[in-house]
Amino acid sequence: MSNPFVQIVEPLDPKEPLKKFFNLSKLEDVRYARLPFSIRILLEAAIRNCDEFLVKKGDVENILNWKVMQHKNVEVPFKPARVILQDFTGVPAVVDFAAMRDAVKKLGGDPEKINPICPADLVIDHSIQVDFNRQPDSLQKNQELEFERNKERFEFLKWGSQAFKNFRIIPPGSGIIHQVNLEYLARVVMDQDGYYYPDSVVGTDSHTTMIDGLGVLGWGVGGIEAEAVMLGQPISMVLPEVVGYKLVGNPQPLVTSTDIVLTITKHLRQVGVVGKFVEFFGPGVAQLSIADRATIANMCPEYGATAAYFPVDDISIGYLVQTGRDKEKVMCTKRYLEAVGMLRDFTNSSQDPDFTQVVELDLHTVVPCCSGPKRPQDKVAVSDMKKDFETCLGAKQGFKGFQIAPDRHNSIMKFNFEGHDFELAHGSVVIAAITSCTNTSNPSVMLGAGLLAKKAVEAGLTVKPYIKTSLSPGSGVVTYYLRESGVMHYLSQLGFDVVGYGCMTCIGNSGPLPESVVEAITQGDLVAVGVLSGNRNFEGRVHPNTRANYLASPPLVIAYAIAGTIRIDFEKEPLGINASGKKIFLKDIWPTRNEIQAVERQFVIPGMFKEVYEKIETVNKAWNALDAPSDKLYTWNPKSTYIKSPPFFDGLTLALQTPKTIEGAYVLLSFGDSVTTDHISPAGNIARNSPAARYLTSRGLTPREFNSYGSRRGNDAVMARGTFANIRLVNKFIDKQGPQTIHFPSGETLDVFDAAERYKQAGHPLIVLAGKEYGAGSSRDWAAKGPFLLGVKAVLAESYERIHRSNLVGMGVIPLQYLPGEDAGTLGLTGRERYTIIIPENLKPQMNVQIKLDTGKTFNAIMRFDTDVELTYFHNGGILNYMIRKMAS
Repeated sequence: MSNPFVQIVEPLDPKEPLKKFFNLSKLEDVRYARLPFSIRILLEAAIRNCDEFLVKKGDVENILNWKVMQHKNVEVPFKPARVILQDFTGVPAVVDFAAMRDAVKKLGGDPEKINPICPADLVIDHSIQVDFNRQPDSLQKNQELEFERNKERFEFLKWGSQAFKNFRIIPPGSGIIHQVNLEYLARVVMDQDGYYYPDSVVGTDSHTTMIDGLGVLGWGVGGIEAEAVMLGQPISMVLPEVVGYKLVGNPQPLVTSTDIVLTITKHLRQVGVVGKFVEFFGPGVAQLSIADRATIANMCPEYGATAAYFPVDDISIGYLVQTGRDKEKVMCTKRYLEAVGMLRDFTNSSQDPDFTQVVELDLHTVVPCCSGPKRPQDKVAVSDMKKDFETCLGAKQGFKGFQIAPDRHNSIMKFNFEGHDFELAHGSVVIAAITSCTNTSNPSVMLGAGLLAKKAVEAGLTVKPYIKTSLSPGSGVVTYYLRESGVMHYLSQLGFDVVGYGCMTCIGNSGPLPESVVEAITQGDLVAVGVLSGNRNFEGRVHPNTRANYLASPPLVIAYAIAGTIRIDFEKEPLGINASGKKIFLKDIWPTRNEIQAVERQFVIPGMFKEVYEKIETVNKAWNALDAPSDKLYTWNPKSTYIKSPPFFDGLTLALQTPKTIEGAYVLLSFGDSVTTDHISPAGNIARNSPAARYLTSRGLTPREFNSYGSRRGNDAVMARGTFANIRLVNKFIDKQGPQTIHFPSGETLDVFDAAERYKQAGHPLIVLAGKEYGAGSSRDWAAKGPFLLGVKAVLAESYERIHRSNLVGMGVIPLQYLPGEDAGTLGLTGRERYTIIIPENLKPQMNVQIKLDTGKTFNAIMRFDTDVELTYFHNGGILNYMIRKMAS
């Protein structure tokens, strides 16, 4: 079918008639100029891809009519320009693609039809761990260990890059996915197949939203949904509300972009933006660099929005030049955006579009702050940190409480480290990490940290040797400008050596703490602290022995490392006393905004971006030397403990199976609010007493070889055993934290996996009960695949985080939601009942279904299949089954 909007296609430059674009201004529709800029991108994609099959003319009309339709739960299709993956979530995607090729062949189809249609990039950045620090060769040693541990996974990924078309891999050691995306992969405007159109992206990492800071509309999706997009399917989404976030004023001199983002995160959590787009506007935006905007957009999952969009302006265009992009292409980009009305001038209020709601922040009101001790939205002003932590110590166990008895608040544990005596107390800092995509992309905070380190060293300050300090830059460019500006030497002197280029401490790859430190923490039952410049500080994520974790700007990470404790009031107490007996306060060494900007202007230059990225795909010699098979079908190695053909497609037939009522399900686990994907599918250490450890031991591995859950996402046997294996899991059936539950038929307390296996052997289906925000946090497809493999047929929760609900749908697990005003408490549910969930024949999006208990009680819940497309996936047993049937028929 030809595109019904073909009449608005024209060349961008009459001299190049073959380079065309859909000129949206030729629609001559007054509604277009009132649309939020983020919605204009959805509209352009719908018009360009309109085929009256996957994308219909009615979809275009619905988007154009956004102002009316945004409140009506209208479903629209969206075809992103590209897909981006990281290796933790990318390995299972490539495993699924390999298994799908096998399944299509079994059903008589052509396996080579399984291929990315939408361009996909995979950046290997999640495999490196901080095993070595405070050594000149820490980087080399960590990278060698990374290859030793992950050789099998890397060989498999290299096979994928050769076997699949339209699939590129950025090797390990290159940087963090979102920073590489920002500095190198992002186009802003695509030039493909003879057309110019806006760059847009979905990624298998929740912080894909970081690219919104550059004016590329992007957000995180589940790995399962990303695979469907790679196979040419549009994303089916409810037309979003758009909250206009107006920025006014200028930041104070001592405030960093991290302080601004933590303030915005708390504010937007309070406003309530889950499932919505946030679009930034107002004169304050013009005060922010692209790195500042990217920092704010990066934390979008922490405030719960789908996207956090900054339209393209002249500062964005300048950034493309600064980062070494081709100048001619940059000029084409600007010309295209002007032609379609997508270039923004934040100082011109006549350009302000319509929004669902407008909220405002005066940047001048922002003060230095951190977030913690357990959630990124719990902002604490730096001036209140000492008092807040001491309140948390005694408060009831919860997001802001540790329930330490009052007589133990000043407990001290003495220990010996490398022949010297030290003391630890509640609030002692044991991990200080400058890490994560959020901040390492931002030269202002990275150079701020470097200048603070220089002043600290010159003032005679040091960091205690037992504190695990680390610096993991987001790209080679960061190391380049830190070195060229002369501050790297001072960072190293304080222990902040480069330990790797990847997502390290922020995802739990913080490596081991010294044994004597762990012993002191454990024996004293101390609330030890991790301070990191990351975006996530959920319980059990950073390190098992840091019960309190605070997000802070890179300069503050160094300040708290020097102080050695979170229990310090920087305004009244010195950071330290130097060898001359002089008290040094934080204000004595804190660099001003002007100092930082002067260094940034001098040393962050286009040449370094070009030099680093020209050789990015070939610079890693260890990657180049990997030998990968060249067959189009993958030969699975039965001895592998990393890569295994998953059982998702076992017994799959071309014929659809009618969904059946779930009869007499037991509750596997009962949860409260804010159960994160870290709780459901941890990415960090494999505990030595866990089912996953027992499985790996049975395969002949020693604990030293276990690696992390994240690195073993290509093996379903490990990941099923690692489901609900977080040591901080709070299950209402058990009176202490830990990955256990009650097997009700026997009354025994078992590891979650072992209980699920018993239920499965007896033929009993399972469900999970949960509170609000079930599945918050990282976009982990294993948080849906794992429960599916355990036999969980449905989850009943008060609300869901967007990506996790989508992943459950993708695996054919039913997301059920209590009716408004109802929850387990109001309905009197204990979780010890058995549940029968009636599945009607004629399913409709968001319909109510009946749930019957063996106690005789009956109530209704909303079945959260939000669109007709999601129902199609459910009828197929999940999105991947649907794609296999489509390709094989």
